[in-house]
Amino acid sequence: MKRRREFITLLGGAAFAWPVAARAQQGGHMRRIGVLVNLPADDPESQARVGAFLQGLQEFGWAIGRNVRIEYRWTTDVGSLSRYAVELVALAPHVILGNANPSVEALQRATRTLPIVFVAVTEPVGSGVVESMARPGGNATGFASAEFGMSAKWLELLKEIAPRVTRAAVLQDPGSGGAAQFAAIQSVAGSHGVVLSSLGVRDRDEIERAISAFASAADSGLIVARNALMITHRDLIIKLAAQYRLPTVYPLRLFVIGGGLISYGPDIVDQYRRAAGYVDRILKGEKPAELPVQAPNKYELVINLKTAKAIGFELPPTVLARADEVIE
Repeated sequence: MKRRREFITLLGGAAFAWPVAARAQQGGHMRRIGVLVNLPADDPESQARVGAFLQGLQEFGWAIGRNVRIEYRWTTDVGSLSRYAVELVALAPHVILGNANPSVEALQRATRTLPIVFVAVTEPVGSGVVESMARPGGNATGFASAEFGMSAKWLELLKEIAPRVTRAAVLQDPGSGGAAQFAAIQSVAGSHGVVLSSLGVRDRDEIERAISAFASAADSGLIVARNALMITHRDLIIKLAAQYRLPTVYPLRLFVIGGGLISYGPDIVDQYRRAAGYVDRILKGEKPAELPVQAPNKYELVINLKTAKAIGFELPPTVLARADEVIE
């Protein structure tokens, strides 16, 4: 678990740093923003996401130390989210940015009045975060990452790139609320002639044991669910998938950039950038209940040809033709 108080944008570059305690000038127009993220503060993906948010704020005229202060809470422990949510709410920020379902649900347990802008939330209506996409109705709005049903696309893609797969597993954190995602994948498994299982893991050691055991059988394929644990340990997952030559579908581009085979999912960094616009509107007086939840602009199909060649895997031309990005 990590806690950081302020981000500083380094002029002329895209790097960001977290000093232990950054001073913010006090002023009559100073606004306060809370940020709750269920990822490590020093993860490059965290830096990219929050960096995009800060860049967005700057475009709307908000500058740290001049007219806005930001208080961060970071943790990879789902059990700590409620405590950090309560801490942030006690600081009475004007708005709170929350990442993904576990963080946002923790924030809503802590407050039903302070405005919340969320990013990367799966099925906001179905998970009870908002009343409807068009009119959220409560104290939260933001940017949805996907509907639960989209998860079925991962299995369809797995069968398309590896038709011989008859046995697939979903690598997921049982504490992250992924039951609905798994159910969506399972609903199409039979029609694809695949026996589906769940690999529930909670830490690095369990990830290694689960993948090693599962990969021992022939005609197997893996789907990696989208949650903080998978993102935190993506390097290990990618290494094991390559080691066992296991065709694997990932939920986000960052896995493929790191050496994974193929991914299909939304651009979460872009959602952080767009979230700055909603934070700006709330700071200027608009209500979350009246700001519609935004769906992803698009889903990205990203392929790593270098990885495919390394594991002796030939991807179908039809898949390559649809790719939004091919890494060679």
